[in-house]
Amino acid sequence: MPTKVNLLITTVLIISAVSCKHRSDVIPIAPDYGDTTQWYIADRGAAVDVFYIVSTECDDYTLDGKPMHYADTRNDSIRSLLYGEMVGVDRLLVGELNYYSPYYRQVTMKTYASDSLVDARMPLAYGDVRKAFAYYLEHYNNGRPFIIAGFSQGAMAVVDLLKAMDDSTYSRLVAAYVIGYKATDTNAHIRPAQDSVDLGVTICYNSVKDNSCAIPILSDGNLMAINPVNWRTDATPATLIDPRYGDTLTVTLDTTSLLLHIDGYKRNDYMLPLIGCEGNYHCLEISLFSDVLCRNIALRAITTQTSRSLSPR
Repeated sequence: MPTKVNLLITTVLIISAVSCKHRSDVIPIAPDYGDTTQWYIADRGAAVDVFYIVSTECDDYTLDGKPMHYADTRNDSIRSLLYGEMVGVDRLLVGELNYYSPYYRQVTMKTYASDSLVDARMPLAYGDVRKAFAYYLEHYNNGRPFIIAGFSQGAMAVVDLLKAMDDSTYSRLVAAYVIGYKATDTNAHIRPAQDSVDLGVTICYNSVKDNSCAIPILSDGNLMAINPVNWRTDATPATLIDPRYGDTLTVTLDTTSLLLHIDGYKRNDYMLPLIGCEGNYHCLEISLFSDVLCRNIALRAITTQTSRSLSPR
């Protein structure tokens, strides 16, 4: 029977082996955000910007014979994956606003196989996004109000940006859209949205058929949620027409779990590898709600412009 000392030694060896494995990860060259090829930019001369962070678009891959666990932002095949989401979000959500989306060394899908991998690798991705956001503020924003938004891994980075944001920058935040992820902290810069037009707030939701379909890494410990169809935080149901198929769905916020229940979705949709499950609609968080999100982004942009014009000089 193993002694406590032997168990302690074994545990230390396992932790050390995992730590060494993380340190041996091949790290792609950091993006240079002064290089316009490291951005998707649509400057439309609008008064409000959208800064969008893409979700996990690549899995583990091999580059020059080496296994890669981060996106190489200079590799065309990897860039094309991120670019596809950038274009799609611009088309579906942004409308006439300015749009800035950085390439970054996002972690690959297999990172989510364990919490230890997520904890070890995400700081690199967060660091890139923070640098991109700082560059955007200094060189592109020109003092305009802005919206930050992200889906899945991108939503994780949105939460990280909110935690690091200073008061002066926050004063220009129209809203933050944390799509398909959770907010486990609240502070002066992470405030839950209460309706469709409040400013400086965080919009957060996770969609499921029922509570048994929740993905813990995305929603456990969440402290806020809003129904993006009727913009209520109570259990009042809302009717949503699926933009792709025209089906009529009922969307209700469960005020206990803070999960968004969708009734009437009959299709078997793509599920995330490793962490996905039937009845979890994570992969539909943007496409299913694209119409209501697009309208709300435009509405909040108009609201902030009106608010600023009425503010005393």
